[in-house]
Amino acid sequence: MNTYDLARGLHILAVIAWMAGLLFLPRLYAYDAEQQSKSEPLKSEMQGLLRLWQTRVLRIILNPAMILAWVFGLWLIHIDVSARGPGFLAEPWMIAKLSGVFLLSGWHGFLSAQRKKIAAGTSKYSSKFWRMTNEVPFVLAIIMVLSVTTEWTFG
Repeated sequence: MNTYDLARGLHILAVIAWMAGLLFLPRLYAYDAEQQSKSEPLKSEMQGLLRLWQTRVLRIILNPAMILAWVFGLWLIHIDVSARGPGFLAEPWMIAKLSGVFLLSGWHGFLSAQRKKIAAGTSKYSSKFWRMTNEVPFVLAIIMVLSVTTEWTFG
C-alpha cells in the first residue's frame, strides 16, 4: 500500500460519514418543523428528542467527519502537488471539486447555525424548505466525484 492510496481511502471514508450527516440532519430539521402543528405535551417531548438527535448528529458525526475530510483532502493535495506540481490545482476538474468542497462546507456551517436557531425557536424555515434542500449535498457530491474520477478539461 502506498501513501496516496491510504490518504485516498481515509478521505473517502470521511466524506461518506460527512455526507451521511449532511443528508440526515435536514431531515431531522423537517421533522422538527412539523412539530409546530402538534399539541402539547407530545410536541415538547418529540421536539426534545429531535433536538437531542440534531445535536448528536452534528457533534458526533458531522463536525469530526468534515474535519477529517478536509485533513485527508489536504493530504491528498500535498501528495499530488509533490507528484504533479501545483498546476493541477488550476485544472477545471479540480476547480469544480474544490468549489464543491467550499459549498459543502458552507452548507455545513448553515446547518450548524440553524441548529442553534431551531433550539431557540427562532428558525424561519419550514419542513418544505428542509425537504427541498435535503438533496443539495448529494448533487454537489455527484459533480465532485465525476470531476475527480474523470479529470475532465475544456479541450
